[in-house]
Amino acid sequence: MSNVGLRISSAFDGGNIEVVELARPDDVQLRILPDRNSAFLQWFYFRLQGARGQHCRLRLLNACDAAYPDGWVDYKAVASYDRRNWFRVPTHFDGESLVIEHQPATDSVYFAYFAPYSWERHLDLLARAEGSPRVRVVSVGESLDGRPLDLLQIGSADPEKRRVWITARQHPGETMAEWFMEGLIERLLDESDPVTRKLLGQAVFYLVPNMNPDGSVRGHLRTNAAGVNLNREWHAPSAERSPEVLAVRNQMDATGVDLYLDIHGDEGLPYNFVVGCENNPGYSARIAGLEGAFKDAFLDASPDFQVTHGYPQGQFEEETLTLASNQVGQRFDCLALTLEMPFKDNADLPGSLQGWSPERSRRLGAAVLQPILAVQAKLR
Repeated sequence: MSNVGLRISSAFDGGNIEVVELARPDDVQLRILPDRNSAFLQWFYFRLQGARGQHCRLRLLNACDAAYPDGWVDYKAVASYDRRNWFRVPTHFDGESLVIEHQPATDSVYFAYFAPYSWERHLDLLARAEGSPRVRVVSVGESLDGRPLDLLQIGSADPEKRRVWITARQHPGETMAEWFMEGLIERLLDESDPVTRKLLGQAVFYLVPNMNPDGSVRGHLRTNAAGVNLNREWHAPSAERSPEVLAVRNQMDATGVDLYLDIHGDEGLPYNFVVGCENNPGYSARIAGLEGAFKDAFLDASPDFQVTHGYPQGQFEEETLTLASNQVGQRFDCLALTLEMPFKDNADLPGSLQGWSPERSRRLGAAVLQPILAVQAKLR
């Protein structure tokens, strides 16, 4: 497919790109592939070979058709030589194409919308967790492609304990959500951490690090193998469309829920924030008080968290109870929040080389245990 030794490939876990023109390194023309059976597109992940030392100009021609074109404003793509260390590269959006420029220092370089979190790393995370006596890992169901839906129970179940549920990556392209979960899980397994020790004496955690394994492997932005947005299925999940949601919601019904967090990434807003359940029919002063206490404790726990910027109230209107946090909050009359992280950077504390990154996502995941501890005694 190349006349000058150049090659673009994406036939790997999470890969997504289509080659349009590959004649010269300074005019590589590409297209982002949409999710299967869906118009959603924005996630990309591919490998460029054969351009060491050459100035490369990569044009993603259909960026204007992305699900969230405002997400390209002030955005910089990430690149890596080893798929472990990711850094930002010069990127601009001209109103039609997303243009990425870079001069590779090696024969192979990877580009992505955000640092990928592979299925293999997911399995490694589960294996590490299972080495702890605090952890049980169970499969609560299967995805449409037959992948297990993995649930980690951390801590012993007891009727007197608070039941904390946290799910991540309903939208598979929001990989920062699973990086967040990795940081949270690793802190929960640290037996020397006093916050963890106290929490696990009072609460049991039910964690789903990846709600959408098929979309993750397929390189989707927002949907599962059927092209279904899982975070619009929580009112009436089905085995045919959304078995992932059906399995987790059934498990929640079996255990009960006292606190629920659903972890996401936002394409446009360069901030970390939470979204509450103000529009739920059952929203009460008690839930409002818990939300306020959680936010105050999170502000103390991490300067990367803020409460000034977020979504306008009523944004989802008639879709409200189809969303995970709203459905769970209504179903169990509990504190339920959606947590959003940026694809770009945290504008309050920018980091020029990496922007918002896997490591910062992991640290925010670890920090969230502090506000959980702050509110746990008031959850019932």
